[in-house]
Amino acid sequence: MTLQTRPLTPHIGAEAIGIDIRQPLTPEQVHEIEAAMDRHAVLVFKRQPLDQDQQIRFAQSFGPLDLGFRRVRGGPHRFKHAELADISNVTVDGDIAAREHAKIVGNLGNQLWHSDSSFQRPRAKYSMLSAVVVPAKGGDTEFTDLRAAYDALDEDTKARIDGLTAVHYALHSRFMLGDTGYDEAQRNVMPPVEWPLVQTDPRSGRRILWVGAHCERIVGMTVPEGRMLLWDLLEHATQREFVYRHQWEVGDLVMWDNTATLHRGRHFDFAERRELRRATTEEVVTSPEAQRLAA
Repeated sequence: MTLQTRPLTPHIGAEAIGIDIRQPLTPEQVHEIEAAMDRHAVLVFKRQPLDQDQQIRFAQSFGPLDLGFRRVRGGPHRFKHAELADISNVTVDGDIAAREHAKIVGNLGNQLWHSDSSFQRPRAKYSMLSAVVVPAKGGDTEFTDLRAAYDALDEDTKARIDGLTAVHYALHSRFMLGDTGYDEAQRNVMPPVEWPLVQTDPRSGRRILWVGAHCERIVGMTVPEGRMLLWDLLEHATQREFVYRHQWEVGDLVMWDNTATLHRGRHFDFAERRELRRATTEEVVTSPEAQRLAA
């Protein structure tokens, strides 16, 4: 079947129609999805509930899988595949987590604008989030287009940030929330990495303003000055005109490009069950531009 897309906003997001992602993808379908991701950065596959094996198979069609923050936390896991991230307020025993539980801190951390695994090399490319249980209200996910955000910068700001490098650290966003209970080994599992603040997508050629909650500071600036610049840029990048807000239904799968977008979860009642599963691919370094970024 041939992929069709229906844009959801002028800048970002499209509903993907015509491919049953519960079945193995053909090479042609993989190519169609990748081309659509280059255009829209976020694809929504409606009413396609996946079991764990189907979700892993779908994700593996697009590259090697990433463990992300699980490298830091580790511990027991609810799923049969370690590569599936448990985006829920549910403990490993299947109970709704208490307010003090690490799962709730994780949910709150997900409500900050971020890009999955920007704090590591290789970084994440595609994330694929499948809805299993959704609350009666709330718990939406928002996505913002970092390409459109760069295009909308004034020329003085573009000149000011050209060539700057930001430091990304896995625990920076957790520290901001007061989640500091990590031993030295956990803090050092994923040391900070540096990424250019402005990047060029190797496939589309579009410029990207790469900011987010994992950005700790800017190289060559004092910490206060660098963070003020990062906060100003993040405020610019998350204006409503660049954002798509997804209201989840059971069976939805949303796929996004972490190198071109930021996302965040929205508030919901933590006493109500919310369960989503995420698979994420690592960025495969092929083009000269991608090799330069990964160096």
